[in-house]
Amino acid sequence: MLNRVVLIGRLTRQPELRITPNSVSVTTVTLAVDRRPTQAGQKETDFIDVVLFGKLAELACKYLDKGRLVAVEGRIQTRSFETKEGQKRRVFEVVADNIQFLSPRPKRDDVDDTFIDDVDISDPEPEK
Repeated sequence: MLNRVVLIGRLTRQPELRITPNSVSVTTVTLAVDRRPTQAGQKETDFIDVVLFGKLAELACKYLDKGRLVAVEGRIQTRSFETKEGQKRRVFEVVADNIQFLSPRPKRDDVDDTFIDDVDISDPEPEK
């Protein structure tokens, strides 16, 4: 079976690094991915959650900003949970194996700009 996803879109918010109880770095970003225009010429956008683990999460939090254009490769994964009201929910998200920066980083005074654009930050070791 094949479960492979490739997306190109813009980050909708600034990534925030979290650490799991097992000391694994993780961040979840949302990509705004444009669909093809409808026959009426209307644009539609999908908002897709992407989860990054380990070094990939750390590098994404360090170098990515809201609005940045990125390419993501990964797999679709489902996750179930129960709301406070007791309702069962299922979400679909992409677990990233690789992310590439496709747009230059905006200049900011508080950022070290010794940075390589279009860098491939594949996670060398898959998380278990």
